[in-house]
Amino acid sequence: MHVLILGGTTEARRLAELLAAEPLPSLRVTNSLAGRVAAPRTPPGEVRVGGFGGADGLAAWLRGHGVDLIIDATHPFAGTISFNAARAAAATGVPLLALRRPGWLPVEGDSWHEAGSLTEAAGLLPALGRRVFLTTGRTGLAAFAPLDDLWFLVRSVDAPEAPHPPRMEVLLDRGPFTLDGERELLRRHRIDVVVTKDSGGAATAPKLTAAREAGVPVVVVRRPPAPGGVSVVAEPRQAVQRVREAYARCAHPDAG
Repeated sequence: MHVLILGGTTEARRLAELLAAEPLPSLRVTNSLAGRVAAPRTPPGEVRVGGFGGADGLAAWLRGHGVDLIIDATHPFAGTISFNAARAAAATGVPLLALRRPGWLPVEGDSWHEAGSLTEAAGLLPALGRRVFLTTGRTGLAAFAPLDDLWFLVRSVDAPEAPHPPRMEVLLDRGPFTLDGERELLRRHRIDVVVTKDSGGAATAPKLTAAREAGVPVVVVRRPPAPGGVSVVAEPRQAVQRVREAYARCAHPDAG
């Protein structure tokens, strides 16, 4: 049985680790990484890097490599690949499972301001603060480039490229982040507003707690739409159980 994991996330890597420990002798796992990070953390199993060439290219790859199950464990904001996966699955008949971390929810004491896009988020900032902690990654900084009267601390795994805000300090770092570390970061840089995508998960959530404790408002960019009609699980172990079930069907196709 051949499983293709569309990965690049903490959950995808954890799923690959769990599957590597499964006592399933003929299980083959291929991890597909987009290649947007210069030095990705390589998961166990086979690894391919780069795009497929759209839904048609992915469908051809599925057929050519005998894939029995696709698991879309990409980032919640990597919307294009999720729709391509859904179209490729429909075209080939290969089952598709989405491993999608739940989004964050505000709690008492939070001061959240929702935005539908990075551009909308940038438009909210002048009324909220002057020193911005921008945690939306290295892409999309052009939306904030016109805000030359604000100062930005930009945290990303790799260095951002222009265009970007003229008054900017870059912090190259990779989660998971600690609450104490996030508290100190807000204090040291005198941050008075945070911008984040609703990525969900625990690795980068401490910044939300630190902002709440400090009374700092947070601009939260909503997730883009996801394909409908796709089976979804929230945890890697739930995905492992689905793989076990699919493995059993492959091993005993006439059972039940």
